[in-house]
Amino acid sequence: MLNARIVKHKLSFKEPVTTSRGTLSQKQTWYILLHDYFVGYTGIGECAVIPGLSIDNRPDYFQKLTEVCGEINSGMPIDYIDLSEFPSIAFALEVAMADLAYHSYPQNILFPSQFTEGEHGIPINGLVWMASREQMEQQVRTKIQQGFDTIKLKIGALDFEDEIAILHAIRQEFSPEVISIRLDANGAFTAENALEKLSHLSEFSIHSIEQPIRQGQREAMADLCRMSPISIALDEELIGRYTVQEQEELLAQIKPQYIILKPSLIGGFAASEAWIASAVKNDINWWITSALEGNIGLNAIAQWTFTLNNPMPQGLGTGQIYSNNIESPLTILNGKLYYDVKKKWDLSLLEW
Repeated sequence: MLNARIVKHKLSFKEPVTTSRGTLSQKQTWYILLHDYFVGYTGIGECAVIPGLSIDNRPDYFQKLTEVCGEINSGMPIDYIDLSEFPSIAFALEVAMADLAYHSYPQNILFPSQFTEGEHGIPINGLVWMASREQMEQQVRTKIQQGFDTIKLKIGALDFEDEIAILHAIRQEFSPEVISIRLDANGAFTAENALEKLSHLSEFSIHSIEQPIRQGQREAMADLCRMSPISIALDEELIGRYTVQEQEELLAQIKPQYIILKPSLIGGFAASEAWIASAVKNDINWWITSALEGNIGLNAIAQWTFTLNNPMPQGLGTGQIYSNNIESPLTILNGKLYYDVKKKWDLSLLEW
């Protein structure tokens, strides 16, 4: 029989992070602990919710968490619990169950592979947060010095001309063969001005741009995907309640070049794999991105991602942005995320 409880933890950013939706200095997170008294082991999952983005960022979130733990403690099978409106809880329980299945404490290995053995890293993009022009240019230089060959810039907060200037400075020094540039607009453009802006941005050999306009504008997004000189990746567009048929209809209508999958926001690994299957059916490429999880969630996503054998740089570099993260073996070196078997977890906060 399983017992469940919740541990609340507020992650603090080393420096406030800004997107087109605003600035965050802290992020509330919850850990679900599932203890199996028969084997004496505890599985841990992380509930990661982003204000303004997660569909389950709502006033009754903690109440739902409490109800879920009560149902588990009363003996209800987890598969019977309706989490369709709470994808982050579904993700956390999927991770905790995978943790229980492997019994890897204290290594926290859920999907054993050459990654968890420390033999191979996962190529990731270097993320440049919104800031002043000077600060963003410094972030770019730092990421390149750290060995990243794919840089992702969040845009939409500065004047467009300043963002153009940043891209111009990168391309003056680094060709597309040396540095690949991804952009993330977080829906900052309008349906009316997006194509013009994409045309200007295309002068700098951009690999792709995420969500140039806000989600929910299917016809406008489909037009952009058809006419844009830059490949478009859907991100926020995937967040919500979708059946497999609805997924395929969405992708068939919009026809993006890429989709970006955040397991915390779309309901976990099985839900992400359903999106991947729909994408493959529609000849659409994909990659995986974390969603500001702490190291518990990021570790699970990274281990699972490695098993998918996608050679593209993934978006898994956010574990080092917190000052009070759970200490883990996750390490970034030369533009890759590694599981350093010499490093130990510090799970003292999450003891049963």
